[in-house]
Amino acid sequence: MLFGFGDFFWAGIVLIVANLFDMLDGQVARLSGRVTSYGGFLDSSLDRLSDMVVFVGLMVFYARDTEFHSTLNVFLAGAGMMGSVMVSYASARAESLIPKCDVGFLRRPERVVLFIIGALSTRPSSHNFFANRMPAVLWVLAVGSYWTFAHRMYHTWLELNRTKSAEELNEDAAKQISQSPDLRREPTLAHKPS
Repeated sequence: MLFGFGDFFWAGIVLIVANLFDMLDGQVARLSGRVTSYGGFLDSSLDRLSDMVVFVGLMVFYARDTEFHSTLNVFLAGAGMMGSVMVSYASARAESLIPKCDVGFLRRPERVVLFIIGALSTRPSSHNFFANRMPAVLWVLAVGSYWTFAHRMYHTWLELNRTKSAEELNEDAAKQISQSPDLRREPTLAHKPS
C-alpha cells in the first residue's frame, strides 16, 4: 500500500525484493525436491493477490483528494487490474483444455518490471516529464493486458480447432478403414498337391 501513500520509490524497492524471493522460492522447492501441487497453487494465488494490491494502491493514490488526483489514472489502474486478472484466468482455463497457453506480450514478469520502472521513475511532486512515468506505465498495462488476453483467447481457439480437426481426421480415417471391404487375399500356393 506504499503506492497509496505516494511512496513510489520505496514501493519499487519492495517490489524488487518481493519478486526476487518469488522467483527463488520455486527454484528452492525444485532443488530440494519439495515441489507440491498445492505449492504451485499457493504461489499463483499470491501472485494474483500481489498484482491486485499494487493496482489498488495506485487507484487509492490517484483517487485521493490531492494535487495528484486523476480520474483517468484511477480508471487505467482499474482497467489494468482487470486485464491482468483476465490474462491469468485465460491462461489457467485454457490449460485445462490445451497443453500450454503462455503466449502474449504482457505476462506477469513484464507487468512487474513495468511497475518497478514506474515506481522508481516517479516523483509525484516533480513536474519533470521523465520523473513521472507511472501514468505512462498504467497506459501500457491497461492496453497491453487486454492485448495479451485477446492473444490468449485467439491462441486457445486456434489450438482447440487444430485438435478438433486432427480428431475429425482420425475419426474419418477409422470410419474408412472399418467400412472398406475386406481386401485380404487368399494365400496362393506355389504348387498344387496331387
